[in-house]
Order: sequence, then C-alpha cells, then structure tokens
Amino acid sequence: MPRVWYHELHTFLLASGFCNSHSDPSLFTFYSAQHVLFLLVYVDDIIVTGNSDNILSVFVSSLAKRFSLNDLGNLSYFLGVEVLPHKHGILLSQRRYITDLLTRLNMLDAKPVLTSIPSSASAISLLYGSPLHNPTVYREVVGSLQYLSLTRPDVSFAMNKLSQFMHSLTDDHWILVKRIL
Repeated sequence: MPRVWYHELHTFLLASGFCNSHSDPSLFTFYSAQHVLFLLVYVDDIIVTGNSDNILSVFVSSLAKRFSLNDLGNLSYFLGVEVLPHKHGILLSQRRYITDLLTRLNMLDAKPVLTSIPSSASAISLLYGSPLHNPTVYREVVGSLQYLSLTRPDVSFAMNKLSQFMHSLTDDHWILVKRIL
C-alpha cells in the first residue's frame, strides 16, 4: 500500500508541475517566474513550504482534494529537528534530540568539552583498550550522533573517526563517544 500511495503522490506532483530531486527522491520542487514551493515526503508525512502563502494555500487545497490530509499547522518538530521561527527565517535545532539521547544514556549531568576527540589519527586506535562487551549500544549512539551532524557539523569529524572502529570496539572508543555527548 505505501508504494501505491507514493506512486500516486509522485504522479500527482509531477502533473502539478513539480520536479523530483535527483539527489533526494523524497524532495519535490516547483518553480515559476515568481514562486517556489518545496515538498518533502517522509513515509506518510509531508512538509510543504514556499515563498507565497497564497500559492501554498492553493496547492494544499488541490492536494487535499486528491489525498486525505491532516493539516498540523506550522512545522515545529520533524524527525528529531525542531523548527524555530527567527527574525531572518527559521532556525533548525536538535536540542530535544540531544536531550533525549543524553537521557537514554543517563548522561544529563555530563559537562561540555571544547574538543570532543583528539585530532591526531594515532590517538584513536584498534590497539588500545579492552573489547566492549555490548557493542550494540555504541553502534546505536554513533548512529544517533551521525544524525546529529545535520545541525552540528562540528561533530562530523569525530563521528567519522569513531565510525571507522565499528568492527572492533574497545572501551577507549566508548570513552571518546561519551566525550562527544
């Protein structure tokens, strides 16, 4: 059923003048001389935005005639990302996502550090530390932190480095992950 729904939506959007992104099949864009609309699909959730409230309203009405919609109003939280209005547009934040992750790991009292991980390649190695007894938690946390790099590019280097040791994890790697948090 989801494939059929997506196919119907895809066909409707293309017939409405939208183009499907080559780099992200869940993103559709509509451009005219003065207006632009963006539509993002995730499973059965849709985000629609554009530079004209009038054109946006007309399009959402046309979409509602073809599909069953629940308009949840202005976007405030989607896939772990808070969308906050700002005088210059919007601010994307993952503060709640981080808080939920810290809560899950019993680390709400953790202190911030300026540099989360040593930058030299030799400081992180397969040779140091004892093997982790439960590497699943490490892998879940590293995956969660990789998603965090969406709004926090400063953790990208550290996550890339720590991802290189997924096959042979030690307690030293776990300590470094905790420093990132």
